[in-house]
Amino acid sequence: MRKFFTTILCMFALMQLHAQQNMELTAQEVAQRMMPGWNLGNTMEANMSWGSNPAKLFENNGGLAGETAWQPTKTTQAVIDYVKSQGFRSVRIPCAWVWGHIADADNYTIDAAWMSRVKEIVDYCINNDLYVLLNDHWDGGWLDDNLTATGAQKEKNKAVLAAIWTQIANEFSDYDDHLVFAGQNEPPIEKESDVSKLVEYQQTFIDAVRATGGKNEKRLLVVQGPSTDAEKTCNWLANKIPTDPSGKLAVEIHFYYPWNFWGMTEDANWGNMFYYWGKDNHVSGSNHNATWGEESQMTAIANQLKAKFIDKGIPVINGEYGVIWRTVSGANESQEKHNASIKYYYKFMNQMCMERGIVPMAWDTNSTGTNQMTIINRKDLTIYNQYMIDGIHEAMEAVGIPLTAISSIKNGRTETRSRIYDLSGRVVPDQQMSRLPKGVYIQNGRKHIIP
Repeated sequence: MRKFFTTILCMFALMQLHAQQNMELTAQEVAQRMMPGWNLGNTMEANMSWGSNPAKLFENNGGLAGETAWQPTKTTQAVIDYVKSQGFRSVRIPCAWVWGHIADADNYTIDAAWMSRVKEIVDYCINNDLYVLLNDHWDGGWLDDNLTATGAQKEKNKAVLAAIWTQIANEFSDYDDHLVFAGQNEPPIEKESDVSKLVEYQQTFIDAVRATGGKNEKRLLVVQGPSTDAEKTCNWLANKIPTDPSGKLAVEIHFYYPWNFWGMTEDANWGNMFYYWGKDNHVSGSNHNATWGEESQMTAIANQLKAKFIDKGIPVINGEYGVIWRTVSGANESQEKHNASIKYYYKFMNQMCMERGIVPMAWDTNSTGTNQMTIINRKDLTIYNQYMIDGIHEAMEAVGIPLTAISSIKNGRTETRSRIYDLSGRVVPDQQMSRLPKGVYIQNGRKHIIP
């Protein structure tokens, strides 16, 4: 009988805690709970044909088959369960809404079957207590190709953006802080003078979501920096953030850096591919050692993001990062050192970001074979690249994020990055943070046991 009542008390306490946290988290508290994150890749943005035909964008010709057009595996609860088992705490879902999924072009109505399928995948994540970042990705380029438009074209763009996000917000209106909306993906703004045009679209996105009311009034919304370039974002956007009555905004950048290491596929006359990255991973005699973009330069950019945004209460989402894992051969080359470079890069990126309050979200293509940026083989539910996941896990360990939902707290201490609750749902006073008595506590949605 005592065990029964103890169970009921614990359930009641957790319900109280959920009620306290429901849409009341600050932007930074939500961001903390998202670290580290994982991308579903282009899965829900894919179409049956590559490229965009403006005349075909606003047609319902994409269908559900697009989900496996660019990669082979349909997303299931088992796939998301496996992602969660690897320690990820959030999933980014890059998504198309206009490109092949408009049922009524006159009113920009999203196809109901497509909306239902996206919602099903969001639920797979929410079922696992994962946070979700849902965006409007490249989406056939309907907006990216027209960001600097003026006059009637600009007004049409704003009307489409508002209509799309009004529908999405209404569909997910009952979801709590676990669901985050991101207005765009990588808006191709390459001139500072065009940033005001980008901000105008960001304001349209924010206003459309907030106008739907309810939980959407306090949902974390994410706006993208110019080309999601970290340095452009710091230099051009920091003083031009759109307004939001809730003050619950985050800024997104993508940290693909340096190019020679993460994406370059052949040597060029201006420079070579980098096979080896990091202070201890260079290979004597190789022409493929990194010559720029290593630890100090990456850290300088991360510090700038922290100073410009995070220190002012605006979280930063590193929505995409990754490196191609290459097959290395030839004289003066070392596959072993390349593998070590991959592992170290993923550790360094994650630890650097999380220590500064930046949410790292790994890009994952689900493509197998050589020269791929894939972590998880979704078909087999196995790790495809052990070096990448080991690096992420080591970073989590370094910053004190447990891989499992229940963990003991060493030396009577727990994480100090967010509020701690007891099983009655009460916030533990600050003076007890460093010396908690024996018991069970909840922080960042996880139970912690002090024996």
